[in-house]
Amino acid sequence: MIFLPVVFLLYWFVFRRLRWQNLLILVASYVFYGWWDWRFLALIVITSLSSYASGLLIEHYEGRRRWQRAISAANIVLNLGILAVFKYYNFFVDSLAAMLGLVGIAVDWPTAHIILPVGISFYTFQALSYSIDVYARRIRATRDVVAFFSFISFFPQLVAGPIERATSLLPQMLRERTFDYCTAVDGLRQMLWGFFKKLIIADGCAEVVNGVWGNLDAMPGFNVALCSLLFTFQIYADFSGYSDIAIGCAKLFGIRLTTNFRVPYFSRSVREFWRRWHITLMNWFTQYVYFPLGGSRRGRARTVLNTIIVFALSGLWHGADWTFVLWGLYHALLFIPLIVLGTGRYKDTVAHGRILPSGRELLSMVVTFVLVNFGWILFRAPDFASFCDFVARLCSHSLFNWHGVTMKMATMLLWCAGLLLVEWFQRERQHVLQIDGYRLFTMQWTRLALYALLVFLIFYFAGQVQTFIYFQF
Repeated sequence: MIFLPVVFLLYWFVFRRLRWQNLLILVASYVFYGWWDWRFLALIVITSLSSYASGLLIEHYEGRRRWQRAISAANIVLNLGILAVFKYYNFFVDSLAAMLGLVGIAVDWPTAHIILPVGISFYTFQALSYSIDVYARRIRATRDVVAFFSFISFFPQLVAGPIERATSLLPQMLRERTFDYCTAVDGLRQMLWGFFKKLIIADGCAEVVNGVWGNLDAMPGFNVALCSLLFTFQIYADFSGYSDIAIGCAKLFGIRLTTNFRVPYFSRSVREFWRRWHITLMNWFTQYVYFPLGGSRRGRARTVLNTIIVFALSGLWHGADWTFVLWGLYHALLFIPLIVLGTGRYKDTVAHGRILPSGRELLSMVVTFVLVNFGWILFRAPDFASFCDFVARLCSHSLFNWHGVTMKMATMLLWCAGLLLVEWFQRERQHVLQIDGYRLFTMQWTRLALYALLVFLIFYFAGQVQTFIYFQF
């Protein structure tokens, strides 16, 4: 509670020069991360140092593409190697042993008890974007080591994104920043809405979801169906809530982060869903995997293959388990018909300029929501056998037995319905609490009353506090 106010006051009232502000951000970020486990600060330093040095070396060998390519590749191999060891070592060892076992070769390779560093997938991808962009001449290499290290470790988005590209965040670290009252207030409002989503919606849903998954055999199908629905809202409120907190916090320091969610559950196709869900991750894979593979420029068959590769890697990015890979491939299968038919592209927000969607839009949203909802079951399942058990419960005759519904389940359904309703009317704004333009909130006391109500609701109705889901990725 005291960390952010102290850093904020030092940032604007003591360390007023750019270099000192960046140094403060760097120190604060390392303290913030080291508070969890100081030993893993070494990984951030290695990632930052290797990416910083690779940028300088790539520029040094300007015109000698072979050397530049080797330097860029070495940095990619180093950082992905660190990620692979800490996140995927046991997964690769166990998977390879299982495959060899299928052909009669028995092996007993040792596994290791490795602690997964918080946020390693996020800051690794952020660092890789820099060296790749320098190699591709999208950005010049920076010589300001403090600004660069601050770019990699910026504490509001260090552990769960958004994943910022160097072309977006690094230039902000290199130019003077001035305090803007309106931006700071908007940041606080966005943080408040993020906390509301996390503490009321996500943590409340988590109590129900964890209870159902922990006692699946005894649950009627109706409860299992409600569990899948509530997890759909849990993961959205949890992750988008963190993104709102991170983006709002960055605004307090005069820094703009990339929007990571745009009301994804109002999407009219799976293709649109992935333009609105975890936007920065999909932008990263599109820019650094899909396009280098040829994108959609080499025919429809190659486009389909590239799409499958991207979604498989996206699933693996989320976790070292085959359920995540299958979850990614599931979305790839949903994507393929849209590619073949050339449909599902939407650039506008649903029902733009209207209060209600058309019948066709509503049907498209419902179908997309159901498909995404089913995929979240695979995402949440601890293993594939549990996923099969969950689906079996869904298909049982007890699916229509609603007598086991608890008061907590009913309460959380109402909260989720309220979330959908509020976000529907604010769907074209960056966040729900951008209430400028509403006659009711033209007076300051009405705005303050709304903020006070949300604070009261958070303290009164907050569920049992849970760790952010995406901290494990």
